[in-house]
Amino acid sequence: MSTSTIHVYRVIVSSLVLLLSCTVATSDRKAPLISRLVKDTATSLYTTTGADKPPLVVDLAGSLVWSTCQSTHSTIPCESATCATAKQQSPPRCRYVDGGRFWENRNPGSPWCACTAHPLNPVTGECSTGDVTSLAMSISNTTEQPPEESLAIVGACAPGRLLRSLPARATGVAGFARGPLSLPSQLEAQRGFGNRFALCLPVFSTFGDTPVYLSIPPDPRPGRIDFTTSGVAHTPLLTSPANAGGYYIPVKGISVSWHGADATAQLPAGALDLDVRTGRGGVVLSTVTPYATMRPDVFRAFARAFDDAITRGKIPMTTVERVPATKPFELCYRGGFPRVKVPWSWDVPRIILELGDGATRNWTVDNNNYVVEVDGALCVGILPVDGRPAMVIGGKQLENNLLVFDLEKQRLGFSGLLDRALTSCNRATF
Repeated sequence: MSTSTIHVYRVIVSSLVLLLSCTVATSDRKAPLISRLVKDTATSLYTTTGADKPPLVVDLAGSLVWSTCQSTHSTIPCESATCATAKQQSPPRCRYVDGGRFWENRNPGSPWCACTAHPLNPVTGECSTGDVTSLAMSISNTTEQPPEESLAIVGACAPGRLLRSLPARATGVAGFARGPLSLPSQLEAQRGFGNRFALCLPVFSTFGDTPVYLSIPPDPRPGRIDFTTSGVAHTPLLTSPANAGGYYIPVKGISVSWHGADATAQLPAGALDLDVRTGRGGVVLSTVTPYATMRPDVFRAFARAFDDAITRGKIPMTTVERVPATKPFELCYRGGFPRVKVPWSWDVPRIILELGDGATRNWTVDNNNYVVEVDGALCVGILPVDGRPAMVIGGKQLENNLLVFDLEKQRLGFSGLLDRALTSCNRATF
């Protein structure tokens, strides 16, 4: 047997050992879990909350859970199965804030064979080298007592310098990506409650196969409709070779509609496609990008379509004009935008992301999911940014939109703006 074959065999065996050690011994599925979230007004990032545990930033594309640690933290042996998995999570192309040697002189646990990982700051793109350890978390369950549970999660330590640009009280990041050491994957492995989680920004996330009930006026009683089954459309989830943990969706086109005036963005052929060989292009979801971004060529076509819909769809005898934008925004308007009651907001164009095969309906970006009021003008919360994805759907677009990530079926459920159904994330019961 060759050396390379033995190495592959050991990796496979180690992965199986890790899986078996994390899997719940009983076949009974435990109660799903719920984590309350808070939006930080200074950074527009979302953090977890717990009884006495510092908050962690929610990163949909993050492969690890990481935090600052005490100098006496525990470590995990470098020859363990858990370490073999952690070594696969190294972030590509990042600038190390410590030259990769932050923990070189520490002496906790086993000083000669302590496993290390590479925590990544998703805002700055900086990373570090830190010990793999056990992190304590507090999280609520949906049906059992006591309501707050303490759990141990495999995570990485990081220096305080890696917290730059994160919320003031945050001590790290909770990764929600597809991968064995993300928070949803570890919770599922420990509790065996189904490989599914939901996000309803900026209020909560759920883990496990749990219904989410949203009451709809005029009926004030909770628990009338399970929105995870009756209130969401579905689209397949795609995988990028350059970002295997990211959640991509198949968007084929973009159009804008207002008062019967429809305008289609004249995009180059395949402009939004995900290149399955290089990982370039595609449309990905992000909780650490405050506003949607588009590659410049995509944004230019979108801006022309938006201007066209504004011009042709405005109410007769009113004036709507484009005004100088306030940074970081590029598209700002002032004029005849009437107020609407459902939801209470401005009557502005709808932006439609036209989804590809397998989707049950298109993704509509409504008023409250993109309009930003700045100095008396209405600005479009979508920005031109050069980068690998063709489009990033950011936090503004995801807020008050129930998202159900079904990793067993590799599909995403999305409700659209809940304001349109006269409900919200704040009205949820479980």
